[in-house]
Amino acid sequence: MKLDDLALDVEQHINIKAAPDKVFAAMLHRFGEGNTTPNGESLNLRLEPNPGGRWYRDRGNGVGHLWGFVQTIKPPTLLELSGPLFMSYPAINHVEIKVEPVSGGSKVTLRHRAIGMIDPEHRKGVGTGWNHMLAGLQKDCE
Repeated sequence: MKLDDLALDVEQHINIKAAPDKVFAAMLHRFGEGNTTPNGESLNLRLEPNPGGRWYRDRGNGVGHLWGFVQTIKPPTLLELSGPLFMSYPAINHVEIKVEPVSGGSKVTLRHRAIGMIDPEHRKGVGTGWNHMLAGLQKDCE
């Protein structure tokens, strides 16, 4: 196994015609209760927007999955999450979402880095998932 097989580094950008404070609030919603699959099904995610806050999937009746913790939160410019995310195997992830003002609105940069025994299907689908998340965020704001 090569080091490249154990690492993941995905970066995506989107411009949104809204102020950073509006984008940041919508992003917190989209990463939490507003999170859906591409077919519109809720993932039942919860995000506690404070340092050390949990990011988890609540399936009800005590069933769930820890996705990570809030590592850094600096409204309205930065959210960092770290943890296993959707990977139920030996892997650690770091997701950084930056919101910066640009002419006409905000630029959102999402970077997902991981290291571990990354499933090839997850590696293949992670870009599509983040693209869906950013498109939903843009729709929420515009």
